[in-house]
Amino acid sequence: MIEVAAALLAWLGAALVVLADARRGLSLGLALVTIGFAVLAWGAGQPGGAIALTAGGLTGAFRCWTAGHPDAWGLMPPGSTPRLVQCIAAGLLALWIAASVATAAGSPPLLFAVLVVLGLMAARVLAGGDAVVDRTAIACFAIALASSPALASSPGSVPYVFGALIAAAVIVAPATLPRAVVRKGKDGG
Repeated sequence: MIEVAAALLAWLGAALVVLADARRGLSLGLALVTIGFAVLAWGAGQPGGAIALTAGGLTGAFRCWTAGHPDAWGLMPPGSTPRLVQCIAAGLLALWIAASVATAAGSPPLLFAVLVVLGLMAARVLAGGDAVVDRTAIACFAIALASSPALASSPGSVPYVFGALIAAAVIVAPATLPRAVVRKGKDGG
């Protein structure tokens, strides 16, 4: 039962990243995805992986909360109804796939969480837009991708550690700015 709740938490976090355009919503979404996958990793017998995901994902979420983007939630800005439909449709599709291959996969909740987060984050990055939003989506994508080897075998902590490092690094690394913006800031204008 706890794994089902963790998978739904990961989906909710991914939906927040898709529906948010400001740092508080993005940060909360990344934190929920992190907690969901950490609980799933712990349930899969990977306490080291769960700790690594928690450290990396929450580091990225904290950095996202404190830096950069407008200090707002930015949930459901005008014109985001298609994104809401996308979140619901992706959740239903991933649920259908996870339920139909439940006998082949080791953990249907983990399969659901991996599918829905990978799908939603790929769509969010491909939609383009703001660098902070894209970096948050990439961090969530890395966490979900790090958890996917547990579907087939017991991979150990290595994929989780790499996913956590990517999730933290993509958010903590300084953003690249166009030269005109950098010059304008240095010239004081």
